[in-house]
This record gives sequence, C-alpha cells and structure tokens, in this order.
Amino acid sequence: MADRFFPNNMPDFIPETSTVTSSSTAETGDSLTKLLHLPYKSVCEILKKSALQLKDAVVKETWGRNGKRVQDYSLYTGALGTAFLLFEAYQVTNDVTDLALSSQIIKACDSASRSSKEIVTDIIQEGRKLGKGRCPLMYEWHGKKYWGAAHGLAGIMHVLLDMELTPEEQGNVKSVLRYMMKGRFPGGNYPSSEGSESDRLVHWCHGAPGIALTLAKASQAAMDAAEVVWNRGLLKRVGICHGISGNTYVFLALYRTTGNAEYLYRAKAFACFLQDRAQRLISEGIMNGGDRPYSLFEGLGGMAYLFMDMNEPSEARFPAYEL
Repeated sequence: MADRFFPNNMPDFIPETSTVTSSSTAETGDSLTKLLHLPYKSVCEILKKSALQLKDAVVKETWGRNGKRVQDYSLYTGALGTAFLLFEAYQVTNDVTDLALSSQIIKACDSASRSSKEIVTDIIQEGRKLGKGRCPLMYEWHGKKYWGAAHGLAGIMHVLLDMELTPEEQGNVKSVLRYMMKGRFPGGNYPSSEGSESDRLVHWCHGAPGIALTLAKASQAAMDAAEVVWNRGLLKRVGICHGISGNTYVFLALYRTTGNAEYLYRAKAFACFLQDRAQRLISEGIMNGGDRPYSLFEGLGGMAYLFMDMNEPSEARFPAYEL
C-alpha cells in the first residue's frame, strides 16, 4: 500500500512565528525544508509565479494545439477545465485577457453541454431505488456502489447539502452521512465502494479526501479524515481528482471552517512539496502526471489552480465542487 504515496517526513507544524524572511534558514536543509520555513506570503508568491507559468502551458496544450476547437468539453479533463483555470487566474491577477479567453472557451463548450442536467428530485428518486435500511439513498456506477466524491455517495450528498430539500429529503441525507461515518475503517479512511474491505485509496475521488470535504459541512469526522490525508495523502500523482493537489483542499476546507493555523500549515506543506518536487518526479517517472497531463482534474492544470488558490486560503474552494 505504501507504494501509492510518499512517506510524509515533513514537520507536523511550523508556526508562522518560527519562519524567516529568506531561505538562509536551515543552511544544511534541502530545498523543501527551506520552503517550509519561509513565511506563508513568501511561499504564495513563489506558488503564484509557478501557477501562471503552468496556466500558459495548459492553455497552449489544451486549447491552442486543438486549433481553438472543443474536442472534450468536460470540466474534468477538457476545455471547460481550462476555462475554469483561466477564470481563477483572472481573479488572482485581474488580467482581462484571461477573463476574455475563459469566456471564449465557455461559449465554445456551451452548445456541446446543453443536454446536461442535475435535478434534485431525480437524484433523490434514483437514490431511493437502491437505498435501504440505514442508508436510504444509494447509487450505482459501472456496476459498483461507490462512496467517493467523483461518482459516489460523498459527491452526491455534497451537492444535496447545498440544495433546498424537504424535511424527509434532509433526513435521508443525514442518514446516509451517519451510515458512511459508521462504515469507515479503524484508521479513519473510508471504503471506495459498498462492501469493500480494501483500505488503499486516499484520493478525492475515492477515500478520505473527498468524503472529508463533504463532512466538513456536517461533522467532526472531517478532522479524523484529514489525519489520514496528512499521513497517507502525499500521493504519487499530481492531479486534483486522485493526487496531492486535490488532497490539499482538505486542509484548506478545514482551515476555512475552524480557523486552525495547523490546517493552513498542512496545506502550505503539501503545496511546497508539489512546488519543490512534482515536475522533477514526473520527468523521472516516479510521479504520475495524469493521462491528460495538462487537464484540470488529472494534470498540471489542477496544480496551477491550487497554487493560485493558496493566495487567498480563506476563499479557496475545491474547483467546481465546493460552493
């Protein structure tokens, strides 16, 4: 199992009062150690510079090389993810060029996605068809009843928590969350699907990270899930869906809801790890850069998005998931 993630040897917490204004600290330390000892604002400046360079590369690879035509309109791996990244860049830099290009891409994606819909009544009704007993709502995808955020219970409950629900529907959602919390593994992680006994996956799409983002709205259990992410979340993947970039949002979400500086430090630590090592490890074949290496959810687009979000941690949201 340990071959799925890097051992986390970073300090559990470095108070901002212990940071210094230059990298002259820890002269015997490596580059990651020096980054961790920089003040948060200094780290954010480094991350922002990297993010804007990555953004330009993402646009070139996903939009420019396609002749400004939409081949994949999805947010996950396609052009809409690039538009989302450009809008984030505009919010950070106020560069209207990024805003204009984001709008252009969205318009190009619009006609291809018009047939899509998500209707609360349909979601509840479909969930009740498979739900029973302590879990009144259940969903199936590709023959499995998944629990995770991408195509499982956590993601669906996350959306429903932001919707206007009847008292009965609210009760259904609460029962599902209680059912999931009772079904977690002894170490705090969560099954990837109904009946699974494999405690392996610590991704946004499967396991503690995605579920923690949902529970952060509703439960103390999110903090237990966050410990799993800290200990086992330095995945050998870069992306948002099933990589370090996405896992970092667990700490940002908990910092936003609790104000605890330790969660902000942990977000900083994961981002510093990416800044210091990700592209080198990808080039060496040690870290997986994603099947679509410039996409928002699998590749460097997601890392760039995270780096920009670090500048305003109290406003940071997992892209297109947290509202």
